[in-house]
Amino acid sequence: MKKKFQDLTSLEFYTNKKQVKWIVVAASIIIGAGSIWYTNSLVEELRERERRQIELLSSALEYAATTMENLTFINQEIIQQNYSIPIIMVDDSENPIEFRNIIFRNDATAEDSAKTLTKELATMRAEYEPILLPEADILVYYRNSELLINLKYYPYVQLGIILIFGAFAYALFNQSKIAEQNRVWAGLTKETAHQLGTPIASLMAWIDYLRNSPVWDENKEIILEMDKDVVKLRMVTERFSSIGSKPVIQTGNVYETIEDTINYLRPRISTKVEMNIYADSKDLEAMMNKPLFEWVIENICKNAVDAMKGKGKIDIEILQDSDKFVIIDITDTGKGMEKNMYRRVFNPGFSTRQRGWGLGLTLAKRIVEGYHGGKIFVKHSEVGKGTTFRILLHGSQEGASQFITEGILEY
Repeated sequence: MKKKFQDLTSLEFYTNKKQVKWIVVAASIIIGAGSIWYTNSLVEELRERERRQIELLSSALEYAATTMENLTFINQEIIQQNYSIPIIMVDDSENPIEFRNIIFRNDATAEDSAKTLTKELATMRAEYEPILLPEADILVYYRNSELLINLKYYPYVQLGIILIFGAFAYALFNQSKIAEQNRVWAGLTKETAHQLGTPIASLMAWIDYLRNSPVWDENKEIILEMDKDVVKLRMVTERFSSIGSKPVIQTGNVYETIEDTINYLRPRISTKVEMNIYADSKDLEAMMNKPLFEWVIENICKNAVDAMKGKGKIDIEILQDSDKFVIIDITDTGKGMEKNMYRRVFNPGFSTRQRGWGLGLTLAKRIVEGYHGGKIFVKHSEVGKGTTFRILLHGSQEGASQFITEGILEY
């Protein structure tokens, strides 16, 4: 019971990963906003402290201008102790007469220094109102210290670095996870193919025995149907074996491959489902692994039958797209879907059936795009009227090799 609960929890987490992703994003935004708010609070407090310091400095200057008492103490302990806040003192004609903490170039000329002071003065006027020393007819201009400026932008820089690192870590983790899933997938399919081999060989031997036994004449049709199912099992084993290793992609007749699949499906699905194949030419060829591509057609058609609840029509149209691609459109008259589900139907675990595993279309996408270097997507769907899936296969060895090698899977 505990293991079953864990499996269900894991499946629900995987199925609802989009919601989980948005929860993580929302939590990150809240944390980031909190960090920015707290830093801005510190900035405001530091700004107010610097303003009080400038007011104290101004008071000291005003006092120094009116009396000579304790002038040395005022100059050394108050005025000269300002190591961070840039200030410029100007006379009533706005001419600089004194400044502190203004940075000049080492090779600056007198003219360059004057331009720097003018520029700094303009910046200070834009930031704060000057402090007036009425007794001395002096205005004290100032701006934020470099520490305050750096602190103001620090959270944004910090968040940017965290986001870049997070994106890199996510991409690395995602690739590692995909690689691990691929290894598990390949190992599972190879082991499944290996385990199926022995009982299938035994069943083949028993069918050969029945062919040569006295019961053949009376049970010929039954034995032939059993033989077809054994052939199907061999095909399934070959499919799993192909997925578990690098499949052989070679030229194949598209029409014949699809026709063989449909002929196998017809007696095994509802008799109320009509299946038709239309083609520009019955001789169109594409690069494929026949057992795997038959699996794709089978999965899409079975999904279509489920969508139509065992009653409707499936039309398969084979088209030539210049010399580059062969197009296969599979259209059903099922319940259709909303546009926002076009991509989701290929996600593992996505299923509209209560007992569905949601792996059929995921497997089809993996086979078409991962092994054939082709494309598969929902071309069109309308709720209540049906859905059209489009498959693109390469019409030449050169095109398939290029896409499989480079991993170009755009659609």
